[in-house]
Amino acid sequence: MKRVFLELVLAAFVVFLALYAVTVQPLVRPLPAKSPPVSPERLAAHVRMLSETLHPRSIENLTNLEAAADYVHKEFTASGAAVADQWFEIQGEKYRNVIARFGPAEGSLLVIGAHYDSFETTPGADDNASGVAGLIELARLLGQNPPRRPVELVAYTLEEPPHFRTEQMGSAHHARSLSATGREVSLMLALEMIGWYSDLPDSQSYPFPGMDLIYPDRGNFIAIIGRLNDWSQTRKVKAAMAGASDLPAHSINTLPVIPGVDFSDHQAYWNEGFPALMITDTAFYRNPHYHEAEDTADKLDYQRMAKVVQAVFAVVQSYE
Repeated sequence: MKRVFLELVLAAFVVFLALYAVTVQPLVRPLPAKSPPVSPERLAAHVRMLSETLHPRSIENLTNLEAAADYVHKEFTASGAAVADQWFEIQGEKYRNVIARFGPAEGSLLVIGAHYDSFETTPGADDNASGVAGLIELARLLGQNPPRRPVELVAYTLEEPPHFRTEQMGSAHHARSLSATGREVSLMLALEMIGWYSDLPDSQSYPFPGMDLIYPDRGNFIAIIGRLNDWSQTRKVKAAMAGASDLPAHSINTLPVIPGVDFSDHQAYWNEGFPALMITDTAFYRNPHYHEAEDTADKLDYQRMAKVVQAVFAVVQSYE
């Protein structure tokens, strides 16, 4: 009986280690990368344009929403990308995603996106002007360092309510268009809030007790979020991001039962069967001003945002 008990304990321990390895990716070796410098000042200027000059930019403020799309289109064009608008109509109103294409026309596609709309009348500096600012500066890097594989940077509309998690999200329209044409997608990355950081103890919270025994209690890292079946993609992305700067990168592969795991544009690509991950500062698990009027540009850390952009550029390089 004692031997059977020990065997059961050993089996349970092995299962725990396997689940831990799949979920947390603790032994990923950083892949050294030399990413070009990214200007924190330029990131700050983009965030201020979107969250101040063009505030509010929601479905209730179509003039500003269109002006935000125009701004992204202009910045994408300045990078040297081939830029296109993807228009669609909802209840008689026209909306658009803005797409910047780099690299060859043929081949397995890498998609990186961020939504440019904001929640109701909030400034939306972190959510999600930060992600769009990162996307614009990533376009600048790709224009200067053309990738050898096709890359699409997509600024999405209508991620926020009332279309959140519906088929009317801009990302859902883009994902369906790729599926309809049979386009092979190697990976999609959603840049969802990348600007809020804190070195204070207990500045990072988690959805379940005990997660702080595995992950840091300080919000001083960038997170990579994926499904269990995107395990290998997470390893590759984490290795590239960890090797690009000194900004810590932590990851989790789990089921969408954890609140927030599928709360962004990557979910639309999951629905179409594409591998997709979210790159995030963890949103409401860290930023106390999520979806509030205090989500303003002066509260973001542009130095660390710049490191996130460098890390995502390293991911692009790792897929070539």
